[in-house]
Amino acid sequence: MRRSTYVRVIALGMVLVMLALCFVGCTPDEGPSLSLGDKEDATPKLYVESVDVIEGSIIVTYSDGSTKNLGSSVTNVTNNDITINAPEGTQESVLAVSTAMLSTVGVQCAFTETGYIMNGVWGGGYTTYDKVVYAYGSGVIYELDKTAGDAYIITNYHVVYDSAAKEEDGISQNIHVYLRGGSEIMEATFVGGSPIYDIAVLRVEDNAVLRASAAEAVKVRNSDTLQVGEASYAVGNPEAGGISATAGIVSVDSEYITMNAVDGSATNVKFRVVRVDAAINSGNSGGGLYDAQGNLIGITNAKISSSTVENIGFAIPTTVAVAVAQNVIDYHEEDPENNGVYRALMGITTTISASSMTYDPQTGLTGLTQTVLVDVVSEDGLAQAAGLEKGDALVSIKVGNRDVVLINRQHQIIDAMLWARAGDVITIVYVDTNGVTQTSTITMTAESLQKY
Repeated sequence: MRRSTYVRVIALGMVLVMLALCFVGCTPDEGPSLSLGDKEDATPKLYVESVDVIEGSIIVTYSDGSTKNLGSSVTNVTNNDITINAPEGTQESVLAVSTAMLSTVGVQCAFTETGYIMNGVWGGGYTTYDKVVYAYGSGVIYELDKTAGDAYIITNYHVVYDSAAKEEDGISQNIHVYLRGGSEIMEATFVGGSPIYDIAVLRVEDNAVLRASAAEAVKVRNSDTLQVGEASYAVGNPEAGGISATAGIVSVDSEYITMNAVDGSATNVKFRVVRVDAAINSGNSGGGLYDAQGNLIGITNAKISSSTVENIGFAIPTTVAVAVAQNVIDYHEEDPENNGVYRALMGITTTISASSMTYDPQTGLTGLTQTVLVDVVSEDGLAQAAGLEKGDALVSIKVGNRDVVLINRQHQIIDAMLWARAGDVITIVYVDTNGVTQTSTITMTAESLQKY
């Protein structure tokens, strides 16, 4: 089985308790396998051919003719026709998940690794051979051209990467995706991605299955608008058993977890995530986290594995995941051999001078707001030339032709810069140390782009 690399976390308010934080499809380690993606030295997983209801039980038929009884969870069954008799208050969740499933795919990746056979019991050495292993995850259809049969799909980098693989850069050269209930797989290619952000983009081209399908591109919601306590649905391919959903709430709208980069190229990488209590299982990685209207709010990528912890899962928020994916697509179109994310740097670092909870009596909702200050201005950087100084309080940022972003959380300026390209004009509104509101513009240059 593909097993997870456990990363010790001392955060999340759990003093003196070391929690194992699992990526999907990480390298094998000791201990129980609680990864979000499976890897097996065997033939590929079977695909679901059909789902029928027989005498009130859901019967799944797989591609090899085998069946599995999933039990009874429907009512009013007549001649295998299912009438949904959802309890009052659950119709919204049914529609949300149905919408989400239109943009969800299962992902299967094949890798070539080196296998070992011992020659004798003691001191006989070993013989090596090539073996094929498979990893499983999920993905979200980000862009779709039904007429052409083309699609861009967002997934996690670690779904398509294997540190032990013999393929160049550890990226699978044999990637397939499939829709809910689909017995026909679609060939996909790796476009690019970043192990630092754990986001990868796949491409399906000129595919007849996609043209004839009910698939739709995902509807994306700005994850900065999330409220703690609102409904969330994780839709993906757990245990490579087909597309399914779990429900929960948003536990924390934005926080950081520290882990190693997916490919081991960097340690102590901070991932900004949304925390949820929806069940996240092996194979969910790369799938979508959705709100009550079926809008994408994140890409599921990790969970805490501990005997003392239940249902603490994480998703990369859309303000990061979608920005990274679009960055990959844009630069790939300029340079098809490119693999990575280019983030534009203004030449400043920021700090938080104040943080407090807010309350809106009109809506009854609480929130969190931060005062974000310029902390360091790089010498001869673009921000210095624009007149920004230490202590300036940032109010808003506008990147090129994108909408103005009001800055009330530190991460917003970082996320916004993922959309900046060479030549874009960045407009920053700030309050200087004398209390005067100022506006500065910065034109991004190719030299200001840093690859991650």
